[in-house]
Amino acid sequence: MPIERKIKNKIHGKDSRDGAGVNLKRVFAHGEVKDLDPFLLLDSFDSTDPQDYIKGFPWHPHRGIETVTYLLNGKIEHGDSLGNSGTIDEGCFQWMSAGSGIIHQEMPKASDRMLGIQLWVNMPSKKKMSEPAYRDIRKEDVVLARNDGICEVRIIAGIYNGYKGPVEDLSVDPIFLDVIVRAGKTFKLNTRHDDTVFAFIIDGNGNFQGKVYPKRTGFLYENGDFIEFAASDRDVRVLVFSGKKLNEPVAWGGPIVMNTQKELQLAFEELDKGTFIKHK
Repeated sequence: MPIERKIKNKIHGKDSRDGAGVNLKRVFAHGEVKDLDPFLLLDSFDSTDPQDYIKGFPWHPHRGIETVTYLLNGKIEHGDSLGNSGTIDEGCFQWMSAGSGIIHQEMPKASDRMLGIQLWVNMPSKKKMSEPAYRDIRKEDVVLARNDGICEVRIIAGIYNGYKGPVEDLSVDPIFLDVIVRAGKTFKLNTRHDDTVFAFIIDGNGNFQGKVYPKRTGFLYENGDFIEFAASDRDVRVLVFSGKKLNEPVAWGGPIVMNTQKELQLAFEELDKGTFIKHK
């Protein structure tokens, strides 16, 4: 008989500043690494004041991780050392595998509302020094599955009800869904029993196991075969992340995540020497 996942932890995060002075909600980071493996960090931004975010994230390095930037509202200009540049617009996302090393920047533009997230996903040791890869996914490429009158699900990565997301060849076989549940309705998602599963209310109020929670509340689940959540008297929008645990040591320093302190030290030495970038 399928086992419903129980909520292990409710995570509210804390207000933080990053980049050149961006105000955001750091939902989870260093302190939750063990429980949230393979996910490392989740930042949420939601503001109608450009002064909260306009200074952005100027040029900075990454190694050993994948970063996912997903926008529900707003616009972000970006560029990287691979030569990619462009904009992330409403409904679009960027999935970047830093691998052996990449340098990039993300600079938000003023808009009526800036709403979205950035997620960091760890890479297994065997792929940490792989060639970097960049994926720019437009709104029209995101797969949309509708259950009329109940929910609509945007599949960023992975498979949902036979629909496959546009991003493939990812390190931890993740599932990333953007779910809108209609007022008073319930959404159910089958999960791989041993995956790490995390849900985050990005907008609206959600009913999770009998209690209503506001936006920017996160839920880490115990192992099991499915999760359920519902909308209250209005629609709720929930991001759901699922991924296979790596069960590997983590050595983390700023924007670089390796497996050992020696590897981490080498990365920063290479930054100082100008030998950090390995890609052509």
